[in-house]
Amino acid sequence: MEWFKKSKPGLVSQPKKDIPDGLWTKCKSCSEIIYTKTLEETFWVCPNCDYHFRISSKKYISLMLDDGKLEEFDQNLVSCDPLEFKDSKRYPDRVKAAQQKTGRNDAIISGLGAIDKLPISFVIMDFSFIGGSMGSVVGEKIARAIERAMDNSLPIVIVSCSGGARMQEGILSLMQMAKTSALLAKLAEQGLPYISVLTNPTTAGVMASYASLGDVIIAEPGALLGFAGPRVIRQTIGQDLPEGFQSSEFFLERGFLDKVVDRKSLRHTISLFLRYFTDNVSKRAGDPNTPGASSSVA
Repeated sequence: MEWFKKSKPGLVSQPKKDIPDGLWTKCKSCSEIIYTKTLEETFWVCPNCDYHFRISSKKYISLMLDDGKLEEFDQNLVSCDPLEFKDSKRYPDRVKAAQQKTGRNDAIISGLGAIDKLPISFVIMDFSFIGGSMGSVVGEKIARAIERAMDNSLPIVIVSCSGGARMQEGILSLMQMAKTSALLAKLAEQGLPYISVLTNPTTAGVMASYASLGDVIIAEPGALLGFAGPRVIRQTIGQDLPEGFQSSEFFLERGFLDKVVDRKSLRHTISLFLRYFTDNVSKRAGDPNTPGASSSVA
């Protein structure tokens, strides 16, 4: 005996639609699901919580430099393997894999560019290449960028993003701390400005050398900064750490940073500092009472 009988056909499931990969991105801070095109329009800053996603060196170049143009130098420098280092893989194999992944020979890009028509020597680190670690090539390219600034009487801007010195090169990587710091002292003697930009993360040997030596030091919001990571510090001192104690905001409160700058304002802020320094250098050069000023300036 039939008790029930359908008078209409049941619900028909819709065919499954394929969603292209990369169309949506989940915020690592607030877990908001964001349309990736929206993130691109906001310079990869979460519109919900202001979390700054890590972006590539190419994106920084496009964001900061006039027309996104950089005249690149020293692209062909490549790290050697003086220690014949091997951990889970041989060091040359690790470098080769990073080169294939990034299309670059090492974790740094350097050259000449301009910000709001102000010419500068420009350096940016690439975290996707072995964690932006500083080996002999990174140190040498920074040294040459500083020398280029001195030779052309230009300011220098260095954008840091690094886990620190590259352990596979041992003492050679640590020597880059002294080399870059010494050249920055010479730059200061010439009265040429250095603006240091810290992004997430900037730690260890990089933070302990050139990243912390800027005439102006600015950082993006929420960037992890410090000599060692929080896990290492916690294990060393055996205590829980204050909330956010290695963030940009924490460093700003304690006077280490001059300013925390949202990514969308980074270019404009650096431009203001460059104009301030450039105007003051010009005034000093034209003042005959200023030590070292040129008497030939009209």
